[in-house]
Amino acid sequence: MPLSQIKQKLQNNINLSPSYGHLVKVMQNMLVADGVKPSVGDIVKILPSYNNKHFSKSNKAHHNKPIKQHTSLSRTHSLGMVIAIEGEHFFISPFSFTEGHKCGDRVEILNPGLQIPVGKHILGRVVNPLGEPIDGKGALNATAATPLMRSPIGALKRGLIDEVFEVGVKSIDSILTCGKGQKMGIFAGSGVGKSTLMGMIVRGSNAPIKVIALIGERGREVPEFIHKNLNDDLTNTILVVATSDDSPLMRKYGAFSAMAIAEYFKSQGNDVLFIMDSVTRFAMAQREIGLALGEPPTSKGYPPSVLTLLPQLMERAGKEDDIGSITAFFTVLVEGDDLSDPIADQSRSILDGHIVLNRDLTDMGIYPPINILASASRLINDIITPEHLQAVRKFRRLYSLIKENEVIIRIGAYQKGSDAELDEAINKRPLMESFLKQEMDEKWDFTSSLQELLHIMGE
Repeated sequence: MPLSQIKQKLQNNINLSPSYGHLVKVMQNMLVADGVKPSVGDIVKILPSYNNKHFSKSNKAHHNKPIKQHTSLSRTHSLGMVIAIEGEHFFISPFSFTEGHKCGDRVEILNPGLQIPVGKHILGRVVNPLGEPIDGKGALNATAATPLMRSPIGALKRGLIDEVFEVGVKSIDSILTCGKGQKMGIFAGSGVGKSTLMGMIVRGSNAPIKVIALIGERGREVPEFIHKNLNDDLTNTILVVATSDDSPLMRKYGAFSAMAIAEYFKSQGNDVLFIMDSVTRFAMAQREIGLALGEPPTSKGYPPSVLTLLPQLMERAGKEDDIGSITAFFTVLVEGDDLSDPIADQSRSILDGHIVLNRDLTDMGIYPPINILASASRLINDIITPEHLQAVRKFRRLYSLIKENEVIIRIGAYQKGSDAELDEAINKRPLMESFLKQEMDEKWDFTSSLQELLHIMGE
């Protein structure tokens, strides 16, 4: 090897004499190896065994004959992460699939922990969880890299959330008001309209940086989301995509990659909008990994590690004193519209509020289908004026009266004058229902939303 090449490798921190371990067991979505001493979280490279002594003599005998293309022979290398160690053996979760790997394949430790490229050149791009561009627009030309895993903001370093964060959706801005640095959940069943509402929030928000994580979604939904919900406008927006056909590790760390990117821009003093769809798919990926490692299944088969990962991800959002903020919206897919789902229940306990989407409202043509009575923002009292808060409480009270007496009103059994408050609710019902509706391409600023609410609730 020329001296110049050796110097270049040393400058790039490349080990000139790497130590190799070997695979001893290959499972459906897990690899077991020995021979080296990694740490949990290390990134390893898996190389085919035909380059070393493990390559069989029978294969050598046919070296000069044409060989049909085969997965194990065509693979140059693949990457994985060490996720558990047991004695001399360590467990690897691959970023790709295990097909093509076999016992005897070499394992090389690359670096201690995964990092993702960041910088202003990543804006407007679509990347995978490894930070590799998948939009066909060329290399990222990133200027820096940041680790995927880091501790959340210290409890005493968090700033007080006292500023309104506009999302451009009048029912959220006025009745479920969010603050800069708040963590909100969007709970909905499949096909109710989560993605559409996400698009409305991205387009309606005035945040200078927007990071969107699409985790475990169908492949066709990615271009549809960009075209339909974002109108092909990725200005100041970064998409991190891990589709349902990716490995569990890619789906798991897709969420952490997106959060790491958001943290980088927050450290530059920006107020970042972070949206993740969905927490449920993220939890399912960890369920696959945890069960493969032998973790005991709990409710709906989720291992205990899932409940540990959720706060590790969600608590990284927030407002940091004198730096910036990450305002996060996490969508949670509730199977069968069951809000008692373990992931939904755990998420509600971590987040600072929840927006519940109702399938019945979708069927009635009310969009966005937000169930105002089932939704709440825990920080609304700290970020809005007393006049605004009074209007919100009155709206909820009147809307609740309508729902409680829905049947009586519809069959004509209610006599006007029996209840003055219910009379007011009935009179204002058309205005309230109209207020909750908003077209996909419609954007309302916070001031206009507030004035409309005060007008409806006024005498």
